[in-house]
Amino acid sequence: MQGAPGEFTFGWADPQINNMLKSISSEEVGYTLHFNQNEEFFLKLQGPFKVPQFPIHHDVDNPGPSDSYRSAVIGLLEQILPLCPSVFTHLSYVFDPTEIFRPLFFHIYKINEAYYLYLVRLDLRYRPSEASIIEQGDNDLSHCFQSRKLFLECDLIPLSGLAIEEGKVVGCSIEQSVSQTWIGESGRGYIVQGIWMDHDLTKFFSKLMLPNGKKSYPYYPFSCKHRSICHSVLNLSPEGRKRHLHIAVQARSVLAQHIETMQETLKRKTFSVNLPQFSQIKEQIPEYWNKIWEPLIVKPYLNEHDMKEFLVEFND
Repeated sequence: MQGAPGEFTFGWADPQINNMLKSISSEEVGYTLHFNQNEEFFLKLQGPFKVPQFPIHHDVDNPGPSDSYRSAVIGLLEQILPLCPSVFTHLSYVFDPTEIFRPLFFHIYKINEAYYLYLVRLDLRYRPSEASIIEQGDNDLSHCFQSRKLFLECDLIPLSGLAIEEGKVVGCSIEQSVSQTWIGESGRGYIVQGIWMDHDLTKFFSKLMLPNGKKSYPYYPFSCKHRSICHSVLNLSPEGRKRHLHIAVQARSVLAQHIETMQETLKRKTFSVNLPQFSQIKEQIPEYWNKIWEPLIVKPYLNEHDMKEFLVEFND
């Protein structure tokens, strides 16, 4: 789906899958929100589902999926849509040849003449501690495994424009508020690694908008992705997304005023709430943001394998 830097193109859309998404039941089904110890977000569903075997190899120059890939996605959705229908309500599916284990769903929102892309990516990689293998994979097919944990990312991304052909949206451009996130390099020879400030900017954004002392780790409500100020959504229902949309718009209007200061600061230092620049900007954040995040609760616990996880509650 990713086109040129800062652009998304909506490629091959599957009519059968999108018809499935249009006919989702309106029945409310409960699930809980969690992070694992690797800071990966997942839903714990009421019942288990099986991730079918997916073909491992795909030519990225081929814009369409194979029949076996389509069948695997359809087989997966037949199981998870009844377990969390509101998560996929009003979304559309497009095939991304560069991310075959991360099926992509989206919706475009318009608010006050501005557009936002709501992007949902499932993560279907097998995690040994999170699932049990039903059928062993090989060099051509992934494992078939069973789990109650659905890993995904759900972000609201501000847009600067839409690409429309014959009345249909075929792509969009991201509103890139961040000029550059590359800082430099570390290491020598073959082990040179780039140093980027994206994660530090994410911490800067989030800590500014959260109340002082509010424990949210590993949830960062505002992130630097695609050189933009994005918002990580917790209420995944259609109504909840719209409430998050208003939060995203308001937060971005505040954070965009201080982007240059944050970038210049992080070129020289890693993020800390003790930075004088952080304190100076924090004093300018309106008080009502404390109330917005008051309902947010993050509770650490040990799962059935004695591994640390986090339960997230946000009754907005």
